[in-house]
Amino acid sequence: MTIAPFITLPDTDRFWLVNARIPLTFLDATVLHRDLIAALAASPWLENLVAADIAIDAGKIAAIAPLGTAAAAQPTVDLAQGLVFPCFVDLHTHLDKGQTWQRQANLDGTFHGALKAVMADAAHWTADDLYRRMSFGLKCAYAHGTQAMRTHCDAFDDMAKTVFAVATQLRQDWHTRITLQTACLVSLDYYLTPAGEALADLVADAGGILGGVAYASEDLDTQLDRLFTLAAERNLAIDLHVDESLNPADQGLRHIAQTKLRHDFTAPVVCGHCCSLSVQSAADVAKTLALVKAAAIGVVSLPMCNLFLQGRQPHRTPRYRGVTLLHELQAQGIPVAISSDNCRDPFYAYGDHDGLEVLTQSARIAHLDRPIGDWPRAITQTPAELMGLTDVGRLGLGLSADLVLFKARSFNELFARPQSDRAVLRQGRAIDTTLPDYAELDDLLGWG
Repeated sequence: MTIAPFITLPDTDRFWLVNARIPLTFLDATVLHRDLIAALAASPWLENLVAADIAIDAGKIAAIAPLGTAAAAQPTVDLAQGLVFPCFVDLHTHLDKGQTWQRQANLDGTFHGALKAVMADAAHWTADDLYRRMSFGLKCAYAHGTQAMRTHCDAFDDMAKTVFAVATQLRQDWHTRITLQTACLVSLDYYLTPAGEALADLVADAGGILGGVAYASEDLDTQLDRLFTLAAERNLAIDLHVDESLNPADQGLRHIAQTKLRHDFTAPVVCGHCCSLSVQSAADVAKTLALVKAAAIGVVSLPMCNLFLQGRQPHRTPRYRGVTLLHELQAQGIPVAISSDNCRDPFYAYGDHDGLEVLTQSARIAHLDRPIGDWPRAITQTPAELMGLTDVGRLGLGLSADLVLFKARSFNELFARPQSDRAVLRQGRAIDTTLPDYAELDDLLGWG
């Protein structure tokens, strides 16, 4: 279904967005002059929103100024106090698995059930199947307002060449719309084999990220040493799935931090999930977080997927939900992002690669409010920085006018409704926000 944006933008390269509200966290010292700060009124809803007019010129942000600044000779669009965000950045996804629920559901809803279902569905993963399903995910993300994504792709044996060839083609086909990064996904013991070294070479040739799942094992440190050695030799960043369980003995995150420090590894390292932190003792948490901070590791949380899988037992309401310690990580100055993870596949039956849904659900799940503070950066600037992207997920003078405009005038309104009538600007121009029809994939998934 097509839903028209709540505003109509002029067909011109130069115009003003007036009467906007910008979350303070998106504005830096180069923008926040005295008049804008004066407009920052204390809010009983603990929302720091800056009232401003925004000038768009030749696809870039030319000014962020106090209300009433708009030039009389130029077209204006009244946002009626609507919120303005930079475009979203989705740091952790699985486009290769996406949209397969209809073909291979996870009938018991567990983590192990998801693994079995994906292994069964992989028989269908031809280059055409992967390209079409991954394209569908990119279409969803783009229409919702996403500008950059990192996808993890299963890469055991022959699958590696296929999936990286598809990902490379998609990166080329989408380069003007979405910056796409690809991380390989294997268990870390794979890197102890010749096939694992060949995979590292393939990832390097493709400009990818070296990734994997750090399962608890007696030789985890040996696996990590090999992984960091291969990455250092090829100047690759690392992105790992870690401690995706409710077992307090799973402390892979600590081992990864120790390994990064031991190797004096300087490339970026991101760890996803880190669920077991939520059930560990305060002493264990403190020790691990100190090491993570010292190692300058970023953490990405996947609240929706973890809620779906963790603590699931037949006929029993889940007691523990597996969302990592977002507030404690942030308090230590550790970069924390939140992301969509899987969408409509055995690991998560729902989702649509919508950055706003990720923020909304995370705010509800993990109490990222009272106040909202800097948490909107967790779907914009912070993941962009962890991806090494310097001009994405930001609002600033001279930056590309890549914006998401909402009718909602406060975070309360933003989180209360889906905001399906949002407008998305890329380089100052409104894009078509029509979502792809699920029926596009009917022939692949066996619908009907």
